[in-house]
Amino acid sequence: MQSVYLETTVIGNIAGRLHPDPLIAARQTFTRRWWDTALSRYELFVSDLVFDECSAGDPFAASERLLVLDGLAVLESPDTAKSLAAALLAGNAVPQTEPRDATHIAIAAVNGIELLATWNFKHILNPSTQHLIDDICRDNGYEPATICTPEQMLEAFDDS
Repeated sequence: MQSVYLETTVIGNIAGRLHPDPLIAARQTFTRRWWDTALSRYELFVSDLVFDECSAGDPFAASERLLVLDGLAVLESPDTAKSLAAALLAGNAVPQTEPRDATHIAIAAVNGIELLATWNFKHILNPSTQHLIDDICRDNGYEPATICTPEQMLEAFDDS
């Protein structure tokens, strides 16, 4: 069973009402379809950072997001993750303005997680910075998680 780190955008797409924007609603639908079988196909993990981000904002929406997290394993965020996040920022793999995104990547890598699920195309699943993320993780002694969307993981199991 593959290990998956769930970045906050995935949780946000599972909880709440369908968004009026058709593209966002499609992402929510794919994520929810993936979520229906994810617990039986993957070993799922989050971090304290995911809990912090899911707790923010509207209290009702936050409670829905936190309900999704209930029972999921929480990864450690050791000093090595902080060091790797700093290296990702210093190496411009993630913009200096986005330390939380660098931390998600680092937590997955230092904990040996195989897949990092996200809908963050700007700073995490960005084809123009993916090689930098991979190189910096490896230069620091960690195998980077394969960064992907729930839709990609869902299609990997699609029988059609």
